[in-house]
Amino acid sequence: MIGRYPGDMQLYHFSDDPGIAVFEPRPVRVPSERGPGRDWLNGPLVWAIEEARQAMYLFPRDCPRIVVWAKDDSAAADRAAWFGDSPAQAIAYMERDWFERLRAETLYRYVLPAEPFESLDDAGMWVSRDTVTPVSRDVLTDLPAALRAAGVELRLTETLTHLRPVWDTTLHASGVRLRNAKDWT
Repeated sequence: MIGRYPGDMQLYHFSDDPGIAVFEPRPVRVPSERGPGRDWLNGPLVWAIEEARQAMYLFPRDCPRIVVWAKDDSAAADRAAWFGDSPAQAIAYMERDWFERLRAETLYRYVLPAEPFESLDDAGMWVSRDTVTPVSRDVLTDLPAALRAAGVELRLTETLTHLRPVWDTTLHASGVRLRNAKDWT
């Protein structure tokens, strides 16, 4: 276990399924290389995201996207290069072909209890090895507005491939469902 859930933070799980009564631990659909000693992250878990990073999941499930934010030690030049004059807390890049699906999607944000989650100390991700019963559920019908409310600027692009250099900067970059992006291989 890397860290325990602090009481003043909220955890969420996002789904397009409105009727989840209990989250059962399950393996990830597409296993990935997790690094030495972290293969267990491909095993049966319940995944959650902390409120500050929920914008990574304010998208249709299979939508490829890259979400970028500045860290405490990010260089001013990197922030200027990727954010420009934007006052946003994060920039989300999405392929233009997904925008209508983003506008039409309804998501369900499940509020999860603090226990029994443990922090991965990575981009706001938390996991539980135990079954989790949600505390409540919010219905999100305007995802572009939800992104704005979370302090995220949405930028549409034809493809995401030209954004690969962001991982060579001092910014944090999270890529989600990139296997679905055009020409990502």
